[in-house]
Order: sequence, then structure tokens, then C-alpha cells
Amino acid sequence: MAYEEAIAALKKLLSEREELAPEAASKIAQITAELQTADGKPPSSPAVERMKEGFNHFKKEKYEKNPALYGELAKGQSPKFMVFACSDSRVCPSHVLDFQPGEAFMVRNIANMVPPYDKIKYAGVGAAIEYAVLHLKVENIVVIGHSTCGGIKGLMSFPGEGPTSTDFIEDWVRICLPAKHKVKAEHGDKPFPEQCTMCEKEAVNVSLGNLLTYPFVRDGLVKKTLSLKGGYYDFVNGTFELWGLEFGLSPPLSV
Repeated sequence: MAYEEAIAALKKLLSEREELAPEAASKIAQITAELQTADGKPPSSPAVERMKEGFNHFKKEKYEKNPALYGELAKGQSPKFMVFACSDSRVCPSHVLDFQPGEAFMVRNIANMVPPYDKIKYAGVGAAIEYAVLHLKVENIVVIGHSTCGGIKGLMSFPGEGPTSTDFIEDWVRICLPAKHKVKAEHGDKPFPEQCTMCEKEAVNVSLGNLLTYPFVRDGLVKKTLSLKGGYYDFVNGTFELWGLEFGLSPPLSV
């Protein structure tokens, strides 16, 4: 509905329902103020302007300077990497690892966790892994943890069982309870921040193990068309670690 139509409707309502006069008058004043902007449109917010400026910069400095790349991407995608990374605003994989558009198929969530195979509870993550492995034919799945992770701090702080105080967070981070248990058992005497750092890395290994519960992931590993890697980005010290997960079948025994 146009602003003029909205004002007309409010004025009509005002004439029919006198008890609504104060509210209607307030609405009319609000809409009239919006109409008095320079271009007749509602004033833009700083957030909207930031996104506009960001896109304009992207289009001018990247899109228009790489017509061949974006022409190919218009035809489809064939990424070599699937990346699990944290939703934390400080650790964007494309920024940290300089991934270009089309290079990495990404899933970002709290504490970069990969849940075990579950068609009901974790169907969203399962669908992403299935699509990446079976349809996009990615060659590497990389799970990247990071320093000062709030999700891991929560995992180390929340009780391991019993009622939760959050709607989603506690149940989600419990995916990596084995990492917490290992750190507590082996390094329970260390300061809590050190335990969190250790758990940030150990949780990556739990996620790598959980990837093995997906049949199509195991199949790719056996056929050597897929590899699993763990990573850790320390943005406090500006370092990045990368390690692999060795997986293979035992050779048949001679009888």
C-alpha cells in the first residue's frame, strides 16, 4: 500500500471511530514524516547503508574486474572444499584462508561442530554433507576451530546433563561433550582458559570422528576420493594449524 493510501485509510477510520483518534493521528504524523524525506522514500538505516556500500565496493572491485570468474560461476559450482566453521564474526574462512567464490562450500554454526549422523535431529547438517560429497564431489572436508570460542567456553561451563537454561545452545554444544570429558580428565588441574583452548582443538577431532558416521563420507574415504582435515585459527596470535585424519582399511590377513 502506498503512503498516500495508508493516510487516506487512517483518516477514514478516524472519521468512523472517534475513540481511535489519538492512535490514528500518531500514525498519520509518522507516515507524513517519512513522506517528507528528500526522495519520498523512508529514510535508510546505517545498517542498510553499510550493506549498500559493501555491495557497491564488491561489484566495482571484484565482480566487474573478474568477468571470466563470475561467468563460470553462473554456469554452476565445483568447489574442492567443504568447510565447517564457527558463526563467530571474527573467523570468516573466506577472509582467513582467502577462498575465492566457488572454492569452498561452507557450513557455519556455533563452535563449528559436526553432529553425528541423524536423519531427524541433525537433518540440516546431514543434507549439507550429503550434497557436498555426493553431488558437488568435494575432495576435502575441513573442520576449523578457533581461539576464544564462546561456544566451547559454554560447553566447558554448562552442566553435562540435566535441564538446560537455553533453548538451543546447550543441547547443540553437547555434541562435543567427549572433548570436554577428555580435557577435564587429562588437564583438569590447568586454568580454565587453558582448558578451553585445549577443548577448542579437541572438539575439532570429535567433529572429524562424527563425520565418519555418515556412510557417504566413509565411502569417499575408502575410495580415496575424500579426505578429512582439522584446522585451528588463533586470531590472537595470528596462526593457523592444519592436521589430517588418517583412515584406511586393514589389509586382509593371510590364512
